Amino acid sequence: MGRCAARVAGADVTPAVRRIAAVVVLGALLSMLDATVVAVGLETMARDLGVDLAAAQWIAHSYLLALAVALPACGWLGRRVGTGRLWLVALAGFTLASVLCAAAPTLGLLVAARALQGVAAGFLVPSGQALLGQAVGPERLGRVMALLGAVVSLGPALGPVVGGVLLEVASWPWLFLINLPLGVVGMVAGLRVLPRGTPARPGPLDVPGLLLAGIGLSVLVYGLTVRAPLPMVAGAVLLVLFVVRTRRRPSPLTDLRLFAERRYALATLCSTLTGASLFGTVLVFPLLLQLARGTGPVGTGLSLLSYGLATAASTPLAGRLTDRMGGGRVAVAGCVGLMLTAIPFALWTPGPVLLQVLLVLRGVAIGFAAIPPTVAAYAAVRPESLPDATTQLNALQRVGGAIGGALVATVLATLLPAGPAAAFTAVFWLLAGLAAVALVPAVLLARRPAPEPTPRERR
Repeated sequence: MGRCAARVAGADVTPAVRRIAAVVVLGALLSMLDATVVAVGLETMARDLGVDLAAAQWIAHSYLLALAVALPACGWLGRRVGTGRLWLVALAGFTLASVLCAAAPTLGLLVAARALQGVAAGFLVPSGQALLGQAVGPERLGRVMALLGAVVSLGPALGPVVGGVLLEVASWPWLFLINLPLGVVGMVAGLRVLPRGTPARPGPLDVPGLLLAGIGLSVLVYGLTVRAPLPMVAGAVLLVLFVVRTRRRPSPLTDLRLFAERRYALATLCSTLTGASLFGTVLVFPLLLQLARGTGPVGTGLSLLSYGLATAASTPLAGRLTDRMGGGRVAVAGCVGLMLTAIPFALWTPGPVLLQVLLVLRGVAIGFAAIPPTVAAYAAVRPESLPDATTQLNALQRVGGAIGGALVATVLATLLPAGPAAAFTAVFWLLAGLAAVALVPAVLLARRPAPEPTPRERR
């Protein structure tokens, strides 16, 4: 299990793989956009539905929590029905849920429809990653995964911009109806180009394990998001019980034995920690611009667009370098970049020009830190284990992001009463520290080269 993964013939990215990548990217873009596109419309939706803004926040929370609930079942379903079929069903469900969101007359129905949308989105990205990993060989895995990573990183940055434009010309239901034509196009294209896969018999679904993992993950993420100790502890306990149960099951929900492969464990740890840096960055920079600099919402969105574009532009290069040099070395460069782009904000207040330069450089560093460990993790397992690997990695990235966001929010809530200068200084030292911690598994990954596939695996 510790050998290089892809073992499929062909070092070149074939036209068939490009078509698969294009379809998968469309699904990833829809799921990532919808995570943030509603942010600019919450006030409008709250007013139209006759609720306060605090209650309307559940329109966003329900999507993210349902996404976390769905993740644990993704690997088992991918093996049971075939990864391609799972992706198609997920996109169909996402599109239908979008229509239900647009038609919802009350907050309760809208939150329920958003939860359905989140469940479908929880299947889209992991199954899409598994499809790409199974379709391309190890020599080009980084290049193809980087394309998906570019969309995943650009989606949250474009969400508020797209949402703002839609609200200028239409009503809030169009925040969801825009998914209908894109979803139909994706389903038609997916039916034509996606491999269905051969359904396996993974054993009966471990329903108690699914409940422990799904509820535990969502409760933990919720507790970290709102900084509530009781949900944090409850979620962690449920996940520990899930691990204990899974290790004793002959047919577990997900194969935790993958972590016995050292490269996979190191790459997953690095990816989790860089996820904390990524989500911490997404949280802190809008607050820095608005609270410390007095920038308005539109100006904040436009200022941060350079960061999202830089991340999206850097991921293809990071993927190519990963194919040539290995994920560990490229991740080291990315983690060092994350440290170096946080320290200036901790030491002084950059002017407008330097701010944009640092945002672009941090976007590049995120691309170099996020994609390579993901590729290294998938390259460390056999193709038949990719559904489990994508599920585990996406779940841990979700937890890492919640931890990063919670740490940033806690520091700000504690120190902002003393003034924004002290609060943001501490936050950026925190982000530099997170990058330094992520550097440790990246260095260990770089020092442990990937073993060559055996002649049998090359066939």
